[in-house]
Amino acid sequence: MVAAVIGLMRFIGIANAAVWFGAAVFFTVAVGPAFFSTQMLTLFGGSAADPNARYYGGAAAQVVMERYYLLQHWCGAIALLHLAWEGWYFGRSIRRLPLAVVLVLFALGLAGGYGIQPRLQRLHKTMYNVGGDQTAAQMEVARRSFGVWHGLSQAANLVVLIGLGIYLWRVQIVPDQTRFIGPARFHLE
Repeated sequence: MVAAVIGLMRFIGIANAAVWFGAAVFFTVAVGPAFFSTQMLTLFGGSAADPNARYYGGAAAQVVMERYYLLQHWCGAIALLHLAWEGWYFGRSIRRLPLAVVLVLFALGLAGGYGIQPRLQRLHKTMYNVGGDQTAAQMEVARRSFGVWHGLSQAANLVVLIGLGIYLWRVQIVPDQTRFIGPARFHLE
């Protein structure tokens, strides 16, 4: 029974970390750039120089990003629950480094999903004058602000990728089992 619980615990931890890391890599390398590729902009009826096509590419990317952040939130919550379960089951305190890594990753996901992403959506609409009530100066300010916030988002994404790589590495390592044997188990004969 103990081996089954430990096996299930390891599977959940590794599967969650792999999904979280894989989603981050896939979104960063394949999905995000695809929305601004020549093929996608052509689907939106234009080219890289066409502002309408770029607006629709960005708007579609934002829809996908909302779901990406939701996945990050779920994976972060599962990782925190996994760490707590591991600590409770083995009767030890949660190790600080894995907890710190997961908390930072979870916080960055929450900041991205509830802070940066909504701001980028508002700035994106202002940049492209959705609604038709923006002046050229407001559109230019929004464009510059969008660039800063997008850069911040990309920097945070790089930190998340590195942190998830560390977390995945940590989760897949089998701990030294003798470390958890209490002193009463050893007998001198």
